Amino acid sequence: MPDNAALLAVVLLLGAAGGLALGFVGRGLLAAQSIRGAQEKSARIVAEARAQQKELILEAKDEKLRLQREAEDEARARRTELAALESRLLQRDEQLDQRSDMLEQRDRKLIERERELERQREELARLSQERTAALEQVSGLSAGQAKELLLEAVREDAEHDAVRLARSIERQARDEANEKASEIIVTAMQRVAADHTAEHTVTTVHLPSDEMKGRIIGREGRNIRALEQATGVDLIIDDTPETVVLSGFDPVRREVARVALTKLIQDGRIHPGRIEEVVGKARAEVDLVIRQAGEQAVYDAGVPGLPPEVIKLLGRLKFRTSYGQNVLNHVVETSRLAAIIAAELGGDVAASRMGGLLHDIGKAVDHEVEGPHAAIGAQIAQRHNLPFKVINGIAAHHQEVEYACLEAPIVQVADAISASRPGARGESMETYVRRLEDLQAIAESFEGVERSFAVQAGREVRILVRPNQIDDVTASRLARDVVRKIEQTLTYPGQIKVTVIRETRAVEYAK
Repeated sequence: MPDNAALLAVVLLLGAAGGLALGFVGRGLLAAQSIRGAQEKSARIVAEARAQQKELILEAKDEKLRLQREAEDEARARRTELAALESRLLQRDEQLDQRSDMLEQRDRKLIERERELERQREELARLSQERTAALEQVSGLSAGQAKELLLEAVREDAEHDAVRLARSIERQARDEANEKASEIIVTAMQRVAADHTAEHTVTTVHLPSDEMKGRIIGREGRNIRALEQATGVDLIIDDTPETVVLSGFDPVRREVARVALTKLIQDGRIHPGRIEEVVGKARAEVDLVIRQAGEQAVYDAGVPGLPPEVIKLLGRLKFRTSYGQNVLNHVVETSRLAAIIAAELGGDVAASRMGGLLHDIGKAVDHEVEGPHAAIGAQIAQRHNLPFKVINGIAAHHQEVEYACLEAPIVQVADAISASRPGARGESMETYVRRLEDLQAIAESFEGVERSFAVQAGREVRILVRPNQIDDVTASRLARDVVRKIEQTLTYPGQIKVTVIRETRAVEYAK
């Protein structure tokens, strides 16, 4: 039994070894087959790759040939284009050479012409000198003197032409403007038609008897000194019967003194204590009158909304006169005239009305502030933030500053209309006669004037000229020169008309 088992084991071992050998053999065969398949596949891939490589090489050669042909064609075209350019450049060079030759020939001709012109200029200069010398010898004048005579003649001709043209322009403008201006001004004057009666500030106080003078003076003059100190006005008590004269530069103070003195005379009690009390009451009354006068003027002129300080200054004009014309009445009338003219001309009616009312506001304080009343009034208006047109109208109504708006000349014209109406203003006989003499003296100071006459109460001066010295053209220039000198040297109300008369007479006698 043991031997059988061993044998079986040996048989099994041999079977297993054979199976293993068979397995190894089969696996080797499979591996060999796989290797052969791989080798065949790799050979096939290599063959395909070589075939593709040959195709690519052929395609690359074809592309190289094509590019070479294109490059050759392009190079051939470039060579052709360069050849054409070279040909054109050669032609251009030839043309430039030809042009250069032509320019050289022209330069030579120009040089020759300049030399010829220089010779001609020298010849002309020589001939001119000879002619000038001959003319000087014939005329007996040097070249400078002849030149001065020629320039003088040309200047006179130019002045005559200029004056003639100016007269033509002035005549045309006057013909076109006179009718419209006259219509506007006459319409304004007719619509306002203010009373010309002027109110003068009363500077005298009538006494019931001359005995009152002693009571006003008081013991050792204490009453009159107290009254003068309280009012700031000088009392002049002279030999004039039953009259006391009040003298002072401030019209409001004079009015306060007049009211106070009148009350003292009516009351009869005159002593320093009573004087101070009455003067205080008189000052309050005058302030009330001033305020009421300003308010009434604002109402009459139709200018609402003015500051109270301006209204008070306006009321002070009630006691101010200019050449006998009450200034408050004058500014109200000017305001109305300015409004009408502005409406006709299309200007700012409200600004013109206010400018006319306030144009003389500076006269209320011109005795306290230095400067012309127009500039003072403009400062007052500017200080109270009034419109610019109103400020310019006040400042320019005497042409001390330039016009900056249409309303400024409107205010000036309205002011002139109100002040220049017959009877609106007056002046003393002495001043009147002196102004007439000054007018005639100014007119007769010009060369060629034979006589002059101041007429129309000094509002016109008529000038008779010598016809052999002043012609028609020079007469117009003389009128303007006289007007300019009058404006620069004289002070006068309104305006002055200058008329130059040139008269030529031919006289013969029948025998």
